[in-house]
Formats: sequence, C-alpha cells, structure tokens
Amino acid sequence: MKIVQLPNSILRQKAKVVNNLNSKVLSLIYEMIKTLKQQKNPSGVGLAAPQVGISLQIFIIYPPESKKIEIFINPKILEKKGIFDKKNKDKTLEGCLSIHGYYGLVKRAGEITIEYQTINLSEKIPKLINKKSTFVGFEAVIIQHEMDHLEGKVFIDLLLEQKQPLYKVISDKKKEEKLEEVEI
Repeated sequence: MKIVQLPNSILRQKAKVVNNLNSKVLSLIYEMIKTLKQQKNPSGVGLAAPQVGISLQIFIIYPPESKKIEIFINPKILEKKGIFDKKNKDKTLEGCLSIHGYYGLVKRAGEITIEYQTINLSEKIPKLINKKSTFVGFEAVIIQHEMDHLEGKVFIDLLLEQKQPLYKVISDKKKEEKLEEVEI
C-alpha cells in the first residue's frame, strides 16, 4: 500500500467507526501490517488507516522493544497521566510516515488507558475482541500519535499548539544527515 503524504485531505478527516469485521477490513489490516513492516529509512512504529487512504478507525503499532504488531480498532482514551520524559532529544523526536523527513519534540502523556477492539490474527476466522489496557512510555506515545490520525490531526499541529520547533533532515556534502530547524 502507498502511504499518503500531507497535504492529502484524508489526513485531515475524522475517521469512521468500524461497525463490523468483514473481509475488506481484514484485508486492510493485513495490508497495513505488510506496509508498516516494509518501511525503511525511517522504519515505522505505527500506521493508521487514514495514512493509507482509508477513513476507518484502525491503526497498528510495531514497537521496536516488543517486535509484535498490535491492532487497535475504534479506540477511545479513558485516561492520560504524566508526561513522557524526553531526556535525549535525538532518540525521542517524533516523526510521521506521512510527513517524510520532518521531526519535532511533541509533549505527550507518559501513560494512557484506552478501550478498543482488536483481533487475534492466529484465529482462522478473526472476531472483534473488546479490550481495556494501560500503556506507558514509548508505546503510549505511539498510540497517541496514531489516535491523532484518526481525529484528522498530525504531529505538526501539536508542535504549533505547544510552540515547539520543527526539524527537517538535511544531508550535507559528506552525505551525513543532520537536523535543521525550519518554519512551520
């Protein structure tokens, strides 16, 4: 699947609720997983359905620590706590596969509790499973970023709200990449 880029209007729309799990939805989830796993430079840690041009409340995460894909359908945040600790700027800059080459220091909650639906991909005929879970640290950040996509927001919107700088990856003459602050 092709990942859509800003200014594609689907990235600015509120995604539609998934009412039933049919073959189209299952196919979309499988294709999203394949697409996310294929991402290189940068590799992705999450992907929302609007990023592949489909307005549905579905996203997947692929945290580097767990190496396990998790599927989220119709998620709702119940509670947010604390602030994710961003001590090392280079390791915690937030980026987006739909805004290639740009990064920023977004302030996000360090712990979130959400309710959502998911599926077990190992079942022959997957069915929707209702869940309520708490996520902390980087996983909480990924989930908040992907949930923003379901609301028609991108991380640059939060940078503007929080009065934080935006950085662009620039290659110098030696082909080394560095970050340069740019106007939003």
